[in-house]
Amino acid sequence: MIREHFAYRETITTILADDASYIEASKEGMITARTDIEDYLSANPFFQISYDPVNASDDAPEIVKHMAEGALEANVGPMAAVAASIGWAGVRSMQKAGAHFGLIDNGGDIVLFSDRILRVGIYAGSAPSSGKYAFIIPPQHEILAVCTSSATVGPSVSFGIADSVTCFSKDPSKADAWATSLCNVLTPENFDEVMSRMAGSSVTGVYAVIGGWIGKWGDLPEIVLADVNFDLITKGQ
Repeated sequence: MIREHFAYRETITTILADDASYIEASKEGMITARTDIEDYLSANPFFQISYDPVNASDDAPEIVKHMAEGALEANVGPMAAVAASIGWAGVRSMQKAGAHFGLIDNGGDIVLFSDRILRVGIYAGSAPSSGKYAFIIPPQHEILAVCTSSATVGPSVSFGIADSVTCFSKDPSKADAWATSLCNVLTPENFDEVMSRMAGSSVTGVYAVIGGWIGKWGDLPEIVLADVNFDLITKGQ
């Protein structure tokens, strides 16, 4: 398996694949997606700055429409879905190139398809459980998103207190948007109430960490003890 760090402007990723040609395919997909987004934002600047959903125009690129749909379902601004949407474009390009395995970690928003079992470590900043557990992801021939938002880790804007909120979905844009949306509002006290409103959403499972508290909802993968290697976390270089 090949592991490669790839940065293009503000997009900073780790790509996993079995062949260098699939790595290149993922880069091409992400660059094309980012270019489409940037061109759209130059003509529609409100799409970039809004903290509320914004409709995409009829002639918007496909990736922009995905972002808008994710933002609408989760009731956040479209840029909340940008990282996983770009990751989706990259892994889709890998699939089209013939790959049977591919994973892109775009700043904690992971998009993958796989012919093997994978372990995804759980990082939640300074929370006591951080780095001690991992999700066991079974083979996924369809694209799966494992998207995490944090109010205490990283540069992204958050209005909440959670050390991490991880959302699982077959729709990367919606997983990313929901991770941001839930991270903005979740507390240990309101977790059950907020989760009761998730029925019918595109999210299949939620795992939240706030200090020493952990909340679980929906259909989550098996969670096992792990010694997470923090050196593998995607970060700028």
